[in-house]
Amino acid sequence: MLRIHFTAEDLARTHVAPTIGAAAETVHSLELLREPRDIPLLSLWRSVVRERVGADAGPLTSLLPARGPGLDVPALMGDAGSLEHAVDHLMSVPVARLRREFAGIDFHPAHLPWARRVSEGDREARKDLGDAVRAVHRLAVEPYWRQARSELAAFAARCADLLLDGGADLLLRSVCPPLVRWRPPVLEAPHPRPVEVRLRGSGLVITPAVFSPPSVSFLWDPLDASRPPRLTVPVLREPLTGAGPALPDGSPGPHLESLLGRTRAAALRVTAQGCTTTELARRLGVSPAAASQHATVLRRAELITTRRRGGSVLHLVTPLGLALLRTGTTAGRTRDGGTGL
Repeated sequence: MLRIHFTAEDLARTHVAPTIGAAAETVHSLELLREPRDIPLLSLWRSVVRERVGADAGPLTSLLPARGPGLDVPALMGDAGSLEHAVDHLMSVPVARLRREFAGIDFHPAHLPWARRVSEGDREARKDLGDAVRAVHRLAVEPYWRQARSELAAFAARCADLLLDGGADLLLRSVCPPLVRWRPPVLEAPHPRPVEVRLRGSGLVITPAVFSPPSVSFLWDPLDASRPPRLTVPVLREPLTGAGPALPDGSPGPHLESLLGRTRAAALRVTAQGCTTTELARRLGVSPAAASQHATVLRRAELITTRRRGGSVLHLVTPLGLALLRTGTTAGRTRDGGTGL
């Protein structure tokens, strides 16, 4: 049993993250493909994806531990919704941090030389690892991310309502029953061994995950007080089936462009992956001021939400915005001679 002790300051600092990050979802998806237990909501996804994982995933597969805890992927690749930003983060992680994250992990003996190269900061090894993460993401996550985004947006909306109606107390009572039990001032969750955690004013980050077993997980670094502990909770409520590919050129579809304008339609599509204003400006090829203006219009139309993350803000698509994206993309495929699901 895991028991997390809260103070009044911890309750005030407890919040919900928008996503565990594209890289972490990708690594977790690979772990789930190796999971022997049946997970009903992921059964169809596993049957489709499992046989298609090839040798290009090898560098990532070799870093999954033989047993025990694995790598703290967000520490190595960040929690950005964009996979490319995650790979960039990996390439810039200090060697001291790499060594620390790899210390004590039980890798298979045959993989130790490779793991050691990564932990020592070898640039080619990091590049190969980044390419492997891209390969797994492209196969196991990307075709299903439209549904995944919808689940994350719905979870964020529920949590926002809970916080508004009853603060952190109601959020903790409702976040993941019956797995998680809130018995003020202690939050209890299943754990392989008895663990008592005292937050001591850091608060708790509740982090939703789509590619996750039907259980919660707790990540806490006692040597890094700057990072609050994270409780990762599963958000998938319907079987993961995917929603078909996007348009070949990645465009949002002609009907959506007619409704919103080309740049604003592209902005909506970018926010579906989660992005800051700076990232939005870079992806659109406009100034940060112009990107902020587009985001404001989309937010007022309730197509996106905006939340502060450190010194920046994070834009995420709402269920309404996601539905509009789906409609625009489907209409575009139908017009071009596709089936139109």
